[in-house]
Amino acid sequence: MASRRAGTQLWEELGGSINGNWSDGRVPPTATQLGQIESPPLAELIRDINKFSNNVMARQLYLSLGEGSQSSSATAVQGWLNQKSLRFPELVLDNGSGLSRSERLSAQSLAALLNSAWQSPFMPEFIASLPITGVDGTMRKRLRDNPSLGQGHLKTGTLEGVKTIAGYVRDRKGRWQIVVFLINHPNAAAGQAAQDELMGWLNTTP
Repeated sequence: MASRRAGTQLWEELGGSINGNWSDGRVPPTATQLGQIESPPLAELIRDINKFSNNVMARQLYLSLGEGSQSSSATAVQGWLNQKSLRFPELVLDNGSGLSRSERLSAQSLAALLNSAWQSPFMPEFIASLPITGVDGTMRKRLRDNPSLGQGHLKTGTLEGVKTIAGYVRDRKGRWQIVVFLINHPNAAAGQAAQDELMGWLNTTP
């Protein structure tokens, strides 16, 4: 049911249409199975999403939380945050893909979320899903000549007028620091130099 609704919604958003009707029922015993596809483990899916900033996969995963409904997915996320005692009153969830102009979250709340993830038993899998500075994913060509080369696990986000980076960086003393740097400005792209300077500062300051 969830995959059916998600598939229908994504297809229609891409400009497609479905003229027939869906129907639920039991597969007759005489039916022949033509193929079978098993989903990779969730940790692998999240790694592909985060390493390469795959917005389509992110949206599909988000919709699966609410059986294909954006409002149900938002409710599911809010319920999970409540279980973690994370209160983000400014949070606005939209399509879950990272390409929305209406979604909102403060830097402080994002830092709290990253701190909660660090305390989670699934922390190793989550950290491993984030691009490594100057090594792989969306960070492969960034910070290669920076003291933070190989010392950070960071996720980037870019839209016109938006330049963000957040995650974990190991400082000069070997301590892991949570970093959140969000820029919303018509000239946001010019802020990358300041973001990179912060990463280098963490690895050079005594």
